[in-house]
Amino acid sequence: MTVLQLADLLGVWVFAYSGGLVAARQRMDLFGYIVLGLLPAVGGGTLRDLILDVPVFWVAQPVYILVAISAGLFAFALPVVVGKRLTVLTWADALGMALFCVMGAAKALAVTGSPVVAVTMGVMTSTVGGMLRDVVANEIPLVLVREIYASAAVAGASVYCIAVGLVGTTQTIGLLAGGTVAFLLRATGILFNLSLPIRRLVQPADDSKD
Repeated sequence: MTVLQLADLLGVWVFAYSGGLVAARQRMDLFGYIVLGLLPAVGGGTLRDLILDVPVFWVAQPVYILVAISAGLFAFALPVVVGKRLTVLTWADALGMALFCVMGAAKALAVTGSPVVAVTMGVMTSTVGGMLRDVVANEIPLVLVREIYASAAVAGASVYCIAVGLVGTTQTIGLLAGGTVAFLLRATGILFNLSLPIRRLVQPADDSKD
């Protein structure tokens, strides 16, 4: 098994575990844990593969489904203490995002050779599944909160493409570099409550004073 496959399986497990944590927050049954585990684990990668017109990864290798289900069952069997679920969910999601953004970029770069497409697919792979998970659970998607999230995925995927496509490093180094950058940026946003700038609404002038 290659480093790429191991990183991919780890990303699937971590993201599926995050889905199990959301199911716990929503007090779902066992089936709910499995469903919410599968959505973030395979959602983004499925859309990526369909767009790239390549075999969908979990159809070609069903082991990904088994890994995702095992993570959901793990979350059900060993519940996180109430009050800590959001914290564990946030960090599990951050790790999954970091892994998936570089994995998606790696696959897209190998298929298309385009860094632009690779970065786009990296972001899609790392965000779409989590959005599906949160929407189904009737929660605000983490990617839409006022924190560094999608931008961290852009940075991680970009670092991978630069390292592998331009500098010519090995794929393993590219994965480590890009994943580390993405995770550190997301961690910084979590720890220091940082976010990208937002546009401030301009208050209309009070015409009554004219």
